[in-house]
Amino acid sequence: MRLEKRYLIMIQITLPDNSLKQFPEGVTGIEIAKSISEGLARNVLSVSVNGEVWDLNRPISNDASVKLHTFDDKEGKATMWHSSAHIMAAAIEELYPGTKFGIGPDIENGFYYDIDLGENTLTPEDLPDIEKKMQELIRNKESFKRKEISKKEALEYFKKKNDQYKVELISEMEDGHITLYESGNFVDLCRGPHLPDAGFIKAIKLLSLAGAYWRGDESRKQLTRVYGISFPKKKMLDEYLEMLEEAKKRDHRKIGREMEIFSFSQTVGQGLPLWLPKGAQMREILENFLKKVQVKSGYLPVITPHIGNKNLYVLSGHYEKYGSDSFRPITTPAEGEEFMLKPMNCPHHCEIFKTKQYSYKDLPVRFAEFGTVYRYEQSGELHGLTRVRGFTQDDAHIFCRPDQVKEEFIKVIDIVLLIFHALDFKDYKAQISLRDPNSMKDYIGKSDNWEKAEKAIIEATKEKGLDAEIVTGEAAFYGPKLDFMVKDALKREWQLGTIQVDYNLPDRFDLEYVGSDNQKHRPVMIHRAPFGSMERFVAVLIEHCAGKFPLWLTPDQVIILPISDKFQNYAEKVLNLLKNYELRILIDNRNEKTGKKIRDAETRKIPYMLIVGEKEEANQTVSVRKHQQGDLGEYTIDDFAKSIINEVKSFVDL
Repeated sequence: MRLEKRYLIMIQITLPDNSLKQFPEGVTGIEIAKSISEGLARNVLSVSVNGEVWDLNRPISNDASVKLHTFDDKEGKATMWHSSAHIMAAAIEELYPGTKFGIGPDIENGFYYDIDLGENTLTPEDLPDIEKKMQELIRNKESFKRKEISKKEALEYFKKKNDQYKVELISEMEDGHITLYESGNFVDLCRGPHLPDAGFIKAIKLLSLAGAYWRGDESRKQLTRVYGISFPKKKMLDEYLEMLEEAKKRDHRKIGREMEIFSFSQTVGQGLPLWLPKGAQMREILENFLKKVQVKSGYLPVITPHIGNKNLYVLSGHYEKYGSDSFRPITTPAEGEEFMLKPMNCPHHCEIFKTKQYSYKDLPVRFAEFGTVYRYEQSGELHGLTRVRGFTQDDAHIFCRPDQVKEEFIKVIDIVLLIFHALDFKDYKAQISLRDPNSMKDYIGKSDNWEKAEKAIIEATKEKGLDAEIVTGEAAFYGPKLDFMVKDALKREWQLGTIQVDYNLPDRFDLEYVGSDNQKHRPVMIHRAPFGSMERFVAVLIEHCAGKFPLWLTPDQVIILPISDKFQNYAEKVLNLLKNYELRILIDNRNEKTGKKIRDAETRKIPYMLIVGEKEEANQTVSVRKHQQGDLGEYTIDDFAKSIINEVKSFVDL
């Protein structure tokens, strides 16, 4: 009897440290993890193969670069949370047969699924029952099975289920790129990736319900959106729930109302904030601070209208990209004339640059404006000051020669870091957002200009010593950018501050300067907004500080508390003397006990309380209390004022 020799075909796997390992063809991510360590194999959740995130049990057939993801990686979190969305959908389908499913993605913190319950409804009281069913599926370690399927088969399957949402999605997909995932009795249209099985999920919590229009279209059916989160350890869930409780206390909507910073009015309109006197004062302080920095840095103030001709935004390319997110054009009595509420400031600044002829010696030219813009955010997406329909950007646009790009970019980084220092944001990282080379249709302009812009940003961040993460596919449609991601006191990450390099709008607007060769040349445009938007920045700042703002920014720095009406005149004298130092100060002259006044001042988060009575009047002093710290002792008025001024200067020289 003749025995055939069988040869294993080996493939080469490159790991993140550039080390090479050989494996048999068809090796999976979980097998690679086991070859490294059993500990890694217990914690790994997904694998990137040549940059694409795959299931751990999907066979790898060719040489590849591989990276294994745990819950510490965003790819690992995304895999767990998306898998958890499927487990939730499976539980809902068992409990509410006939439910139809929209989409169920992972999000920044957890996951959601949009569902159509038909005649049924969900309330918060129903969530524990769904959790209980999910835990049952998790204990059973329901596996996730991937299946490639033709478009025809996919349409037939979901038509039989009478699921019009999946049928609509499939009808827009290309044949040959459709996959289903099966977990237990639940089958879903999905690209993946997923966990090997549900047993990797050790703790899960459904958090809330909301309404969401199908595909974000208010003219279509409103579905029920169920939010949840999951973790590989119960301790992590406990910590997250504690953080949520603290976040409720820090909610900028609650604190903003209590501290009389901002308000909203349904009569005025959704998503249009009203800045109350204390909030307007805060904004003015922030704006004046940045204006002062900008003057020192050679910026020129400009002001542009709140509306612009629609053709302006067609020319810039913004209308094509973001027209659906803008308010509808405003028609005038003139035939064919249309205006729009200004959705962005940059086209206006391009037109300002065109008002005169610049020489190469005049550049860079830096235009700055606190410009209010308007975007049509859907009502379900509005959220306090973080998502509004009218907001003010601390916008500036620098028009410079190509040889000046890197130097100007570095100067803008310095301004952003100065702001972070002044507001005590210590935990931040930089993210370089580049175009997606596989989706060039999403961007405008020439490839060589993009390469120059991307190179300038990468070199500038290296020179500043910023450890910047490079992310592809997140660039603006007209150019790459550097974003600053700030972690607040609760370790939540926010995008604050952006700098973008743009070779393309100058081309579209035919911007020119005269070079040293006496020929016309195109300037490069740098877009820059250190705060981002005043609304969102203030919201993040409120939640970061829990309303206890840095002394230089807080609306009321000092409150004088006379212990009785007898000392009202002395309180007025102290007030007038301290106003000479340009301190923001007020008197609590209510007929209340001193203890009550102190408690109220603590609630209002006023940094300093000055108690004045018989002893203080006799000595021409004040007794000082500090918010949350108590008595600091007796000060002369002059010494107290100097101590406040020094405290302010320790953050920023105003």
